[in-house]
Amino acid sequence: MDALLPLFAPIETLRGIGPAIAEKLARAAGGARVLDVLFHLPDGYIDRRNKPRVVDALPGTVATLALEVVSQEAPSVKGRPWRVLCRDASGFIELVWFARPPHVFAQGQRVVVSGKIDIFGDRKTMPKPDHVVPAEREGGVPGVDPVWGLVAGLFPGQVRSAMRAALALVPDLPEWHDPALLRREGWPGFREALQAMHLPTEPPGDAPRARLAYDELLAHQVAMAWTRTRDRVRSGHAILGDGHLREVALKRFGHAPTPSQDRALAEIDTDLAAPRRMLRLLQGDVGSGKTLVALLAMLRAAEAGRQSALMAPTEVLARQHHRVFSRLSPIPVGLLTGSVKGIDRRRVLNGLASGRLQLVVGTHALFQEAVEYRDLALAVIDEQHRFGVAQRMTLGRKGLRTDVLVMTATPIPRTLLLTQWGEMEVSRLMEKPAGRQPIRTTIHSLSTMADVEDAIGRALARGERVYWVCPMVSESELTDLAAAEARYVHLATRFGDAVALAHGQMDGADRDRALAEFAEGSRRMLVATTVIEVGVDVPEASIMVIEHAERFGLAQLHQLRGRVGRGAAQSYCLLLHDDGLSETMRRRLTLLRDTEDGFLIADEDFRLRGGGDLLGKRQSGLPGYRLADPELHGRLVEVAARDAALLLHREPKLDGPRASALEPLMQLFGRGEAVRTLEAG
Repeated sequence: MDALLPLFAPIETLRGIGPAIAEKLARAAGGARVLDVLFHLPDGYIDRRNKPRVVDALPGTVATLALEVVSQEAPSVKGRPWRVLCRDASGFIELVWFARPPHVFAQGQRVVVSGKIDIFGDRKTMPKPDHVVPAEREGGVPGVDPVWGLVAGLFPGQVRSAMRAALALVPDLPEWHDPALLRREGWPGFREALQAMHLPTEPPGDAPRARLAYDELLAHQVAMAWTRTRDRVRSGHAILGDGHLREVALKRFGHAPTPSQDRALAEIDTDLAAPRRMLRLLQGDVGSGKTLVALLAMLRAAEAGRQSALMAPTEVLARQHHRVFSRLSPIPVGLLTGSVKGIDRRRVLNGLASGRLQLVVGTHALFQEAVEYRDLALAVIDEQHRFGVAQRMTLGRKGLRTDVLVMTATPIPRTLLLTQWGEMEVSRLMEKPAGRQPIRTTIHSLSTMADVEDAIGRALARGERVYWVCPMVSESELTDLAAAEARYVHLATRFGDAVALAHGQMDGADRDRALAEFAEGSRRMLVATTVIEVGVDVPEASIMVIEHAERFGLAQLHQLRGRVGRGAAQSYCLLLHDDGLSETMRRRLTLLRDTEDGFLIADEDFRLRGGGDLLGKRQSGLPGYRLADPELHGRLVEVAARDAALLLHREPKLDGPRASALEPLMQLFGRGEAVRTLEAG
């Protein structure tokens, strides 16, 4: 749409904005286009409409005053402030600067100033006024001042000038929303919403921001709904099995699948049997049995004479999956990681190329150029957030129209499912396997460390195995958090050779050795960082100690707690916190103590922290969004999802009047490119 082209032009094309200011604006706005400036919404507003007399101006409030200059006093001693004494008919006030004032004041000059009122001694002051203009230019002081995010050397006046120039380039666009929705929500038009946010005449309220957030959410939902619709009709291979391999694996497993596992397998089997490509997310809480579901899905492909690959983010997790698969699977399982060398590597590569090897587990080594599959039908991707889109695309393209099953151990709240995973079918595992007891979680102050260590000593004497998790690897000058290395030295001094150490900065072989010794029981305490958050499976471990638990996110604490409680024995999780625990932190830890429902915990963690970026680039906020906020606009995600689904129902080829109206919206939010990304799985 040609009318939008000026919005995609570089910032320096704006009237009055040179290259130096444009570069700073680009850093502040997170992009170098005019549109990026427009989407750089204010963090808040300063209301300057309060115009009292000096005598009525209250300390601590922002006021706009019409004054007459009485005198200017330069500092007589270095380090003292500059003072400009002013008055109105009701009294006197001093304007104060700690550097030379940016204005020249003359006795009798009439000015309008705006800033925060303060008291010094017995006199009212206004330290470093935000605005100072001659009285005849009173309109130069905005009634409502937006507060934009800035970078060094960028000033609010420069942002305001850029916004005026950018808003002048926004064309009159046809409305793409249903008029009934606009009336119900009280939303302005797109251009009017931007104007209200950036150059308001009064505080804008919630409606303009909500309108812009919904624009962004709807563009994303339409892109995902279109991708999902295409996936439904995209050709694939029907994979049908007779169950003979699964039957053997389940006998070796020794337990019947949970109802959730049965339901997930039925959904996966339906997808595999359909003549279209599968793109499914399997999400389950810690210990819910995703690995068994993945193996049974891969055995279904093997029953049909096809190949499957499971890709894990770390070698530790890949080797763990390989051990479990090898124990349960009635056919050979290959392992391919960076450390698999020589004849073992050649054997796996030859088996994959010839088709003799039907199951393989590995890391990113699975999609290297030298790896060829004879007939890769199913790619299972574990803990997908640790892989980039390009890596997932490459594995999926190792076969012809490969089915994709993505697994995550992090329970995903409803809002995040609709935003990050809306293009996928979703299966949830809700129960834990039979025989596992609830984990008893307790909260302790670090001041009780001696008592905690005594209790751990008694547990070690009984032969129990203990994780001790620290939030850092080495001491920092900026914080007093205990480091894993320092805690290891302390505990090893007390408990001797029973203690092992594992963290991400260790040599990989040393770390794997420590994990292996803990798993086999020759070491019964493992001091570690969050390297053990996922993928470490030691059913005999029954105690988890998390030091400075208040420094972790709720979802991460839940993942760490899930390293215990994997066997039949009663397990415990001890949350150690700093003595100066805030009320908010106490509520968070209390929630973790009182529930093991990972989905409830995930919802609360999302509310507090946001959801992170779709491609793993941001750690908070709605994924991939600039204008939508998880707390403010979570309700609108579901509205946008329904709206997009209705659009695709009425116009399945996006060739009708509503889709045409939405075309500029999709361009503004760059969702053409998003469609291509999401199609990659």
